[in-house]
Amino acid sequence: MLNMRLAPRVVNLKPSVTVAFMNRAKTMKAQGLDVLSFAAGEPDFDTPQKIKDAAIQALQAGQTKYMPTMGDAQTRQVIADKFERENGIRGLTPEHIGISSGGKHALYVVCHVLFDIPEPGQPAWECVLPVPAWVSYAPIVELAGGRVVEVPTTVETGFKATAAQIRAAITPQTRMVVLNSPSNPCGTMYTPDELRQIARVCDEAARTIAPDLVILSDELYEKIIYGGIEHFSIGSVPEVAERTVTLNGLSKAYGMTGWRVGYTCMPGAFGLKLTSAMATLQGQMSTNITSFVYPAIRTALTECAAEVEEMRRAFAGRAEVANARLARIPGVKNARATGAFYAFPDVSSYFGAVSPGGRKINSALDLCEALLAEALVAFVPGEDFGGCGARHVRISFACGEAQINAGIDRFEAFLGALRRG
Repeated sequence: MLNMRLAPRVVNLKPSVTVAFMNRAKTMKAQGLDVLSFAAGEPDFDTPQKIKDAAIQALQAGQTKYMPTMGDAQTRQVIADKFERENGIRGLTPEHIGISSGGKHALYVVCHVLFDIPEPGQPAWECVLPVPAWVSYAPIVELAGGRVVEVPTTVETGFKATAAQIRAAITPQTRMVVLNSPSNPCGTMYTPDELRQIARVCDEAARTIAPDLVILSDELYEKIIYGGIEHFSIGSVPEVAERTVTLNGLSKAYGMTGWRVGYTCMPGAFGLKLTSAMATLQGQMSTNITSFVYPAIRTALTECAAEVEEMRRAFAGRAEVANARLARIPGVKNARATGAFYAFPDVSSYFGAVSPGGRKINSALDLCEALLAEALVAFVPGEDFGGCGARHVRISFACGEAQINAGIDRFEAFLGALRRG
């Protein structure tokens, strides 16, 4: 047997726990088991027909060749117009816009443009990250050579970091501050005032100790809001506009997870420099996204507001069901979901118990393993989301209300059957 090695940075890379539980649920379902999965962050809605038709027509018209790496000028202009019209981000040209193969790819490219492997003896650039946070932020930053500085939050604070906490975490090595509102995995949102306060402290820190500070605002769930909090883009605050990368995409709001469309903007001279560098890097990775998808992007952003609103209303109803059901389960602490389609309840009061099948429940992972094996319900354990996530599970309610009720019925019954060891 050959004794060859793989790259240590990949060998040591954690696989996505979300994908792992999603795939296990799919495998069990394929075996004929009645599994109810709440693992995938994927809407159950189909892509609106107008969007499909735009791609089909482009395909039939022969739009099947290479395109510019960051996308064609027409589509980039439509995205720039969207950011100005809906997000209040000014001064954008098509050259400030980058289009990538999904939001994760956009994040990967941005991080590898902003971070680098430190020279021997030199400190790493730092990324300030409120946690719990989406499982891919930290690994992608670390792959790019950065060091993650966690800012802890709790269920009692709605999983939101304060401006003071973020300011305290910023050092001369800070390269990026990541914000995600609405949040995956927490399902909560920052208010406009909270984001303005964070913008003020980032501006002050950038002028005094961290001149290379960039804010990365992940707004992928911006249209899935229902809790009375207005979505607000921190990139619209003039003081930090030219040091803010706003990341978005079509996956969640438009039912287009499989289309793999993500996009970014950053105004100003540095925004042009950053997007040009992204084009250079992406040109050595994947080049352009699928060429006949560009008309679909334009159609989604200009013609599908009614379809998006219909889906948003459905998610609002589902959130109401999930919020009400979880609030009634003894020993479960849950922050009311106000955006995206996730609940992130604290289940730690059940640690130390034993399941009906004899499994010891000493962690969120243990609970999710037992819940899947014995009750055929797939949640995602919270350990890999960081911070207090080790006491939580993530529940995606991107499914019908009947499945939400059935799944929480099983969850509640499972918890009720646990016995103290």
